[in-house]
Amino acid sequence: MIGLQWGDEAKGKLVDLLTPQFEVVVRFLGGANAGHTVVTGGETFKLHHIPSGILNSDVKNVVTAGVVLNPGTVIEEIDGLLERGVTVGDNLMLSDRAHVVMPWHLEEDRILDGAAIGGESIGTTLRGIGPCYRDKAGRSMAIRLGDMYRPGFRENVDRIVAAKKKILGLQNGSSSVSLDADQIFHEYSQYATRLEPYVDDTTAFLLSAMELGQLAIFEGAQGALLDLDHGTFPFVTSSNSSGVGVSAGSGVPPRWITKMIGVVKAYCTRVGGGPFPTEQDNETGQHIRDEGNEYGTTTGRPRRCGWFDAVAARYTARLSGVDELAIMMLDVLSKLPEISICVAYELDGERIDQFPGQVEDLRRVKPIFETMEGWERDVTSVRNVDDLPHQARAYIHRLSELVGCPVGIVSVGPDRQQTMFSEDFSAVVS
Repeated sequence: MIGLQWGDEAKGKLVDLLTPQFEVVVRFLGGANAGHTVVTGGETFKLHHIPSGILNSDVKNVVTAGVVLNPGTVIEEIDGLLERGVTVGDNLMLSDRAHVVMPWHLEEDRILDGAAIGGESIGTTLRGIGPCYRDKAGRSMAIRLGDMYRPGFRENVDRIVAAKKKILGLQNGSSSVSLDADQIFHEYSQYATRLEPYVDDTTAFLLSAMELGQLAIFEGAQGALLDLDHGTFPFVTSSNSSGVGVSAGSGVPPRWITKMIGVVKAYCTRVGGGPFPTEQDNETGQHIRDEGNEYGTTTGRPRRCGWFDAVAARYTARLSGVDELAIMMLDVLSKLPEISICVAYELDGERIDQFPGQVEDLRRVKPIFETMEGWERDVTSVRNVDDLPHQARAYIHRLSELVGCPVGIVSVGPDRQQTMFSEDFSAVVS
């Protein structure tokens, strides 16, 4: 299940809702920068590291090698779930290959936060995610979860702290950076003890599960437009957040992945800097923000809001091999008399239908909008697609046409019950 926009598409709700049909839920990328919100029975759960399937005790929740873990955050999340009566035990597995976010990563994020690109923030959550992935690629100063149980862990901490103090001191313009190797080793050794029951070889587990025919759902984080290689670089995340990243992050070969669901909001949002062709920095954008409570699960930052961008969604649907669309938060648009959809771009006076590969080209495009009649009716209580207003059904159908995928799921609110399923939503547009 992949978000097709800039993240925050309500993937967590869908994973929670679909989990009873599966035996395994897999989180395969990102870190604590992901914020998945699940509402059930009037209770709201905000998850960052742990897969959204954790609310179903009979399902195995697997965090794979593609994820970067902050052990303290994982423990806080586990404790918070336990306090609320959620089972967290044999149903959670953490990869021993997952890289660990260390204090020097947080310090590096803090020091480099001001190094914006052209005055624009790349959207970091200051949780050390990018620096941890950077060390993962660099290898020599990386620590994996399994390393914390090895005899050489202390020597590694000492060695890396000494190197990082020099590097960060130069970046900070100071000879002193607050990193205490003794304290870090003691703190992370305690984390290791607490997490040890959950740590295992998730790659071997998942390969065996696939060979046994077990059903697994893969829970994406962020969105495909934030993909490190295929998104709006450099205003992206530090991992492959499109469908092409599923196998690399989880260790499961593509042949075992038989269906790809692309999740979109009925409009678009973005956090941080970078081009956003359909952004509405006006009363309409503020209306969408207020109606959709568009503030970050992880950071609380207000999200930038705008109309649905079908050019971008078609690109990411093709990139991710999407079989079916899930359109979320349709209810947010209910009070608007007219709704616009970006159906193409204009670049240097020419109409284009392809999503530009270079961020400066995307910054220069002008969206070409198509306007549809709004439904101006509360739809949060609708439970059958046939009962949606005609205008809402027409909007769903048009999004399906433009993106090039059938719509199988439509959500009209945050609760599990506010979700409709259909084999073909276009068939009910009259």
